[in-house]
Amino acid sequence: MDVFLITFQAVAALLGVGVLGFWIIGRKQITSNTLGFLSSLAIDVAIPCLTLSSLIIDFAPEKNPDWWHLPLWWVGFTAIALILALLSSYLVKKEYRGEFTTGVFFQNGLFFPLIIIIGLFGPKNLYLPLLFLFIFLHPTVIFGTYSLFYRNKIEAPKLNFKRLINPVLAATIVGLGIALMGLKPYIPDFVKNIILMLGAMASPLFMMILGGNVYHDIKGENRGNNQIYLKEIIKFVAVKNLLFPIIFLAILIWLRPDYIIGLIIIIEAAVPPVTAIPIFAQRSGGNRTLASQLVVASFLVSIFTIPAAILLFSQYFPFPK
Repeated sequence: MDVFLITFQAVAALLGVGVLGFWIIGRKQITSNTLGFLSSLAIDVAIPCLTLSSLIIDFAPEKNPDWWHLPLWWVGFTAIALILALLSSYLVKKEYRGEFTTGVFFQNGLFFPLIIIIGLFGPKNLYLPLLFLFIFLHPTVIFGTYSLFYRNKIEAPKLNFKRLINPVLAATIVGLGIALMGLKPYIPDFVKNIILMLGAMASPLFMMILGGNVYHDIKGENRGNNQIYLKEIIKFVAVKNLLFPIIFLAILIWLRPDYIIGLIIIIEAAVPPVTAIPIFAQRSGGNRTLASQLVVASFLVSIFTIPAAILLFSQYFPFPK
């Protein structure tokens, strides 16, 4: 099996949807308010349904008795990622460190891993629920801490429990509870089908939103700032797309976890930033243009670096037969 080619095709398909979103939104002149509605639809409906459907349909606790190890692995991954992000932020000027650090630290922890795992193992596999169990605390950390990385915040960060108790976290708790209590047989098939259909739109919807946000950044909201931050982009790509997966691969070779844990971690280390980084920068008094350029550059380079990272990973962790 050509792991590089399969992963390349999966990432290319995801980025292709983003390009389509850029074209459609540019041609139809969809407003920022409409993009905000679509973002809410993706975050509050599609992603929770995707998480819930995977847990109540594909997750089998009896086949994965050590599932509770996954959040612990996420804690370790996040701690190491934070240390690396803070250290690497000294590569850029102080005024750029907020955008640089959040971009490095907050990876696109769901959509890229989701598409890659589906590409490798098919749409119905036992690994997707494990991905959700690994990453379900990630949105809480993002929304609870992003403003702390900016020196010139518009206002002091406030603890927003609505953001901390987010739909993904709630869906994971509900889905996990249903699976552990053996309630899956009691859920009607039409309910499962509704959740499946709503969840299926999550990935394409979010990538189209990313394309639309890029269009608005180029043509609309940031016309006053056309600067290209080439030095920062090169440094960011070198750290995020190259250094991160290499460091985490070395850690995995040393620790030798189970295959699926290692695969999830190497994908999480290799993926580009979460698409909301420019929004976080704007809300925190940062440079949205710089943040957008870092995200887009990392996305474009990832079409080659993610397959390369997984190919290298497969040399030490053979693909299961």
